[in-house]
Amino acid sequence: MDYQPKGVCSQQIHFDIIDNKVRNVSFRGGCNGNLQGISRLIDGMDVREAISRIEGIRCGFKSTSCPDQLAQALKEAVGQ
Repeated sequence: MDYQPKGVCSQQIHFDIIDNKVRNVSFRGGCNGNLQGISRLIDGMDVREAISRIEGIRCGFKSTSCPDQLAQALKEAVGQ
């Protein structure tokens, strides 16, 4: 799935959900090193567990962050 994040530096988030696990997460734009780290940490994680761990994270004074936008994308993908 491809998702257009809102209010953050990254322009696109790509991921797959296979057997209820998050796979193949990648970001276009944003803080490359941090986003690679997040992508690798949640690879293979249960979708709901990933959402609960990264939802609500803020970036500086912004009301959201790239991880929070990923959580929103995951929620949309599973109809939550």
